[in-house]
Amino acid sequence: MRADWVAASVRARSMAQRRVGAGTCREVAAMASLPTAAEALADSVYGPDLTAARSLGDAQHATRRTVLWQLRVLAGWLPAGGTPLIRAAAARFEADNIIALAAALHTGTLPAGTDMAPAPLYDLGGLATAWPRLRTAESPETLHAMLAASPWGDPGTAAQLPDILTAVWLRRLAGAAAGARPWAVSAAVLLAARLLLVDRTRPPDRLVSLLRPLLGTGWTDAASLPELAVSLSPAAGRALSATQDPQGLWRAEVQLAAQVETDGFGLLRAGLPGPDVVLGAMAVLAADAWRVRAALAAAAAGTGGSEVLDAVA
Repeated sequence: MRADWVAASVRARSMAQRRVGAGTCREVAAMASLPTAAEALADSVYGPDLTAARSLGDAQHATRRTVLWQLRVLAGWLPAGGTPLIRAAAARFEADNIIALAAALHTGTLPAGTDMAPAPLYDLGGLATAWPRLRTAESPETLHAMLAASPWGDPGTAAQLPDILTAVWLRRLAGAAAGARPWAVSAAVLLAARLLLVDRTRPPDRLVSLLRPLLGTGWTDAASLPELAVSLSPAAGRALSATQDPQGLWRAEVQLAAQVETDGFGLLRAGLPGPDVVLGAMAVLAADAWRVRAALAAAAAGTGGSEVLDAVA
């Protein structure tokens, strides 16, 4: 038994037990409006953040803020050896903050000469990697230089920034936990599929280089889903098994979310305390928030249910 992980593992399992769950999410999805759905979740772990939501975008951001807060709480229980794992998970939120700051600087909506990023979507606290310095950038050029000198590396062009940050995050997550590598590989496959087959753009060299440890290099000239699938390893190609055409890639994204959840439950049942239990809890919490966002979207649309949630029923 790894004594230094006992408290963290107990806490992780306890937090995972507070998830909303698939059944409640289907009930929320069937509700007639977003306010009704938010009220139904008032007593859940998402309730405090959802209270102030005035739009679907606000509500969905609120669910992600809840996940980040859970990561920050969990970080307080981890031994020193767990820091890279929790920071790797939280790096997704830092990437989103960077994207928001880049957009504000590009449109000139940030006052010059101030230490003012746009009100951060996510408060990273001690889980930040480079955000405390990056948020002081006063121009797109300054932000570019700061990113290039940070662990995020060369961000490419403004249009390439979101995908490059995502690739850096996936690399970091895969390196922090062996159990997360299959998820990172599948997410990288979906990123490649979207670029090649939906956006119809050639991935920049920087992105290809970042994805090489996850996907290899044979995928960059694929012109169809079958071509992409055969250019990948069998394990990576399975990420595309749920769809027959690029317009159906959302089904592959749903499949990935379901797989993360299933794997997370498996890790939570690991016999001994350790990082796998913590990784499992993080996976289950992230998947639960994903289900809640899908349910809120269905309620806001008044569709009486969610095709997305039905796909993982």
